[in-house]
Order: sequence, then C-alpha cells, then structure tokens
Amino acid sequence: MGSVKTKRMPRAVREQQMLDAAVKTFGQRGYMAASMDEIAELAGVSKPLVYLYLNSKESLFSACIRREAATLIEAVRSGVRPGTGADRQLWEGLQAFFTHTARNPDGWAILHLQARTHGEPFAAEVTAMREEIVAFVTRLIAVAARDGGTPCSNGVESLGDHSDPDLREYEVAGLAEALVGAAESLAAWANATPGVSARQAATTLMNFAWAGLGDLMEGRPWSPPPPQAEALR
Repeated sequence: MGSVKTKRMPRAVREQQMLDAAVKTFGQRGYMAASMDEIAELAGVSKPLVYLYLNSKESLFSACIRREAATLIEAVRSGVRPGTGADRQLWEGLQAFFTHTARNPDGWAILHLQARTHGEPFAAEVTAMREEIVAFVTRLIAVAARDGGTPCSNGVESLGDHSDPDLREYEVAGLAEALVGAAESLAAWANATPGVSARQAATTLMNFAWAGLGDLMEGRPWSPPPPQAEALR
C-alpha cells in the first residue's frame, strides 16, 4: 500500500474520522480480525498517524467503545421528555434506543458483541454504560410504583387504588435488568431482521413488558405453584 496523503485539519476532527473508520472496521470484522492498516486506509490517513493519535489497537478500540457508549446514552436521554408518564418515558426511551442501534449497527455490534468477548478493560466500559441505562429504567419503574399506578400516555392513572407502592427494591432492580437485557437482545435481532423498524421493536417490548408491569403494580402478580404441587406433577 502506498503512502497516504492527508490534508491538514483540526486534531479533533481527524480523530473522529479515525474513530469512524475504526468503528466500521471493528463492527464488521471483529476486534481480532481488524487491522490498523485497514483502519488507516479507510480513514484516509497513514498508519503512523493513527498510532500517533490513539497509541495502540487496544487504545483505539477502547476509544471506540467509550464514544459509542456515550452517544447511545445521550440518544436515550435526549429522546425522553421529563414530566410525562412513566410509560411514555419508557416508550420514548425505547424508541430512541432502537432508532440509535438501527442507525449505528457497527457501533452496536462493538458494544453488544465485541467488547464483551475480549476481556478487560473493554467489558468494563460496556458494563458502565449498561449500569447507567439500567439505573434510568429502575427509576421509571420505582416512580410508577411509588405514584400509585402506571400513568397512561394521556396522563390518566390506570391502576386506581389497587397499585403496589411498596414494590420491593430487589424486584424493581430485577425488572429493570430484565427489561434492559430484553432490549439488548431485541436490538441485535432487529438489526439482523430485514423490515423490522425501531418503532416496531419498541412496540414489541412495551407489549411484552409494560402490560405485565401494570398487573404487578396493581397487586396482581403472577405466582408460582406451591412446591408440593410441583412435586406431585
């Protein structure tokens, strides 16, 4: 490969250009298969310049993870309007999440697949992002339970006086973890399935999760059969 001639531009702009190329390469080829030569060529710069800016392949990959995690979190945050009902906020957050992952499939592949399978410190970067999203969902569920019902999109309380404001903390945390895990898996499936829109993916998860949350907060949780009944089967 011949030398790459680059025109002068601000360092921050050049670095983002390199990260764009790296995200595409890592996302499509995987961390191990991706080469710095490929990334430099795609970015239109020399390989020494990539090393000068980002030090090593490991540092470049970490920078990609941090950037993609930050943009995903910002997309979810900016998509939610504070002050609306908990169901509306969750709906808007899910739409923002699925829209972002659909528009940035290479970035999502890095976060959901690549970073988790290549050990520390890559996995820790993704864990921090996930914890922030889980905390957001946890707050929504806790507020819905505390306020005595699941606020409908039109602002009317749907559960009356039968809600469970004392939903246990571990139950709230578990529900949030389950919901985020389902969103992650659904995003990977939607990106691999032609014709599935972000709105459809968000609707699927709302139908799967929120109706059940409504029953739980209204005091109608599903209960497993007694142990003795299971033993008789």
